[in-house]
Amino acid sequence: MMNIAVLVSGGGTNLQALIDFEQQKHSAGETCPYHIALVVSNTKNAYALERAAHAGIPAEIRSPYSVLGAEKAKAASRDEKRLAVSDAILSLCEQNGIDAIVLAGYLSVLCGRILSVYSERIINLHPALLPKFGGIGMWGHNVHEAVLAAHESESGCTVHLVDAGCDTGKILVQKRVPVMPGDTPDTLYARIAPLEHEALLEGVCLLANS
Repeated sequence: MMNIAVLVSGGGTNLQALIDFEQQKHSAGETCPYHIALVVSNTKNAYALERAAHAGIPAEIRSPYSVLGAEKAKAASRDEKRLAVSDAILSLCEQNGIDAIVLAGYLSVLCGRILSVYSERIINLHPALLPKFGGIGMWGHNVHEAVLAAHESESGCTVHLVDAGCDTGKILVQKRVPVMPGDTPDTLYARIAPLEHEALLEGVCLLANS
């Protein structure tokens, strides 16, 4: 069984999908290929933290302010803050015997040693069909707005390995949906969201069985 840390920033619906799958496997007397051993949020108000608490999963907050302190965080550059948080998450993962890391709506960028220590053992869920519509700033509704502005005929989601780039790692799973006439970012997201859960589960299971 692969111990995973799930990194979150917001509501945690994809975390919930992973929790539900693991619980369903246990209820059926079957072995789940992964175990959620840790949840880490970079925001203190993420509802995902409540989901973790309800499921009895240890959860931690590692934000620039919690890692550096208020004064240093205010003075630090974006890259300095990302590195400090990444190093803090690496320390947490090593302390908790984490085998792999799952970015499930994690709205920051990992950098530094964590990428080499967990090389090919970090996966990310992205709400578009990479390599299109990836990179800095391409998250949430920004992605769906860009897809519609480009008059794409389809969109979807991608689970990929995380490397030193942004949304540039090897693609593991993709799910596709058509872009419909009259779509808005909200309606497009609503069509993609259920497939995100499927894709993330497939990606985690692929990683566990590799």
